[in-house]
Amino acid sequence: MRTRPKSPRLPAGATLLLALALAGCHSAPPAGSVREEPPVAAWTADPAAAAPLAPPPPPPAIAAMEAARAKQRQDAMASQAQVHLAAQARMALAPPPLAPAANTERYEGRDDNPVRRASEQPVSTFSIDVDTGSYANVRRMLRQGVRPPADAVRVEEFLNYFSYGHPAPATREVPFRVTTELAPSPWNPKRQLLMVGIKGYDVAKAVLPPANLVFLVDTSGSMQSPDKLPLLKQAFAQLVPQLRAQDRVSIVVYAGSAGLVLPPTPGNRHDEILAALDRLEAGGSTNGGDGIRLAYAVARQAFAEGGVNRILLATDGDFNVGTVDRGTLETWVADQRRSGIALSTLGFGEGNYNDAMAERLADAGDGNHAYIDSPEEARKVLVEQMQATLLTIANDVKVQIEFNPAQVAEYRLVGYENRLLEREDFANDRVDAGDIGAGHEVTALYEIALAGSGGERLPALRYGTGATPAAASTGGELAHLRLRYKLPGQDRSRLIETPIRRDALAARPSQSLHFAAAVAGYADLLRGGGNVGDWDWDDVAASARAAAGEDRRGLRREFAALVESARQVTAGTPPPAAAIAVE
Repeated sequence: MRTRPKSPRLPAGATLLLALALAGCHSAPPAGSVREEPPVAAWTADPAAAAPLAPPPPPPAIAAMEAARAKQRQDAMASQAQVHLAAQARMALAPPPLAPAANTERYEGRDDNPVRRASEQPVSTFSIDVDTGSYANVRRMLRQGVRPPADAVRVEEFLNYFSYGHPAPATREVPFRVTTELAPSPWNPKRQLLMVGIKGYDVAKAVLPPANLVFLVDTSGSMQSPDKLPLLKQAFAQLVPQLRAQDRVSIVVYAGSAGLVLPPTPGNRHDEILAALDRLEAGGSTNGGDGIRLAYAVARQAFAEGGVNRILLATDGDFNVGTVDRGTLETWVADQRRSGIALSTLGFGEGNYNDAMAERLADAGDGNHAYIDSPEEARKVLVEQMQATLLTIANDVKVQIEFNPAQVAEYRLVGYENRLLEREDFANDRVDAGDIGAGHEVTALYEIALAGSGGERLPALRYGTGATPAAASTGGELAHLRLRYKLPGQDRSRLIETPIRRDALAARPSQSLHFAAAVAGYADLLRGGGNVGDWDWDDVAASARAAAGEDRRGLRREFAALVESARQVTAGTPPPAAAIAVE
């Protein structure tokens, strides 16, 4: 093999000095300065060839002076090189300038439910929903003077944030009671609002069954801000004093990887649990998939037979390493619910909040989703509503209403767009649906137009058909309500049925329906106002004030104040559509 002869090399320091010297030869001196240019010596790879060009040796005195001057120039050049290298090192080590954070919050896209003609589609079927996260999240935006994106507004979660005093069941033989109310719509008296209320039986905290709780905490770098991990620690700290000796608490964290911070610990060791929470710090990427898998493993280890087994996932939802696909995570979580372990989600923070991820994981895990924007909201969810948050009293609760086309021309379900079910899903016990916790209330609204009322919105059909004989024989009924549910641990559903009669139509709505209508109108205006006619913010505010009632916790008064905030932000220019990601 032939090898290429090596070129002679200068020492590294000499190379740098020569480069600086050559650069100096071609640089203009700064204005107002004088620089003595060093002599430029020719260099060749063969020193012998260059020897004849060398000048004769100078006298000793002159040679000494020139040697001293050359050393001064060399020292100065070396000093400049060191300064240059030090500056380059500082630039390499310095962090890049911080760019303004982009808003990457994610919401699942949805369209409002359309108006249905009862003669064409008489049956409406949906899964109940007890989530409230949308309301608290939108409240956070309004308090900041930000107009929420329409897809952040889920009307059913606004409705279910409030209590309407639905009557509770008389006994526990049936875990909840279903009631209905019918009255004129406030935004169009030619139409009616039908309110369906479901109230679960309550359980005192002292008699809750043993709880096996796993706090699954996102400690990634995105959780550093005060409204994330610090608020999360405050939130869980409010739950800890409620725990008892028969309860077990574990803490699993995840960032780049997952880890067990607190193994299953008796709930009455409050100081030990609080100390473990206090040690949590944020940093790193977000491997939520590994965290969820470890949390289920820990929950299985401490499984409470006949008790509450639940994972509380607290996160901004910003999964960015490991398993990040939402569909994959949903499928995996849905497979785990057969083990009797539920998963609920608590959303935190802003800017990168993944609402779509948090909501859908809770749905898949037979849990509920809340958003924590303040210590007060944490207390509401984890202390005041602890029984409903932790203890499930009925699974797979489905509602189906069949409208009588002889009485009802049109109907529209208000909200529940991502909870709609096919008609055949109602009696299929393998189809998952929402769960109800102890003391939970569920509220749903339909807007209907009676036949011949003048409140119809769909144009008449040229070849429309009249009422069927069955509809004529049940002329006193507007609709028939069916509800299916499973008791915890059972696979076969039970059925509740009740007719809704026309003579139940009241001249005026109750205080509860009046307030529910105000909440529905508020949500619709935030989404663009396509379903409430000429109703405006003044009408919503007036209805909210008129129906405030006793309002022991002040939530309805707070709502009235938010109406004014919503008026102000919707009067301005909405944010660009690209600012918020929609799935």
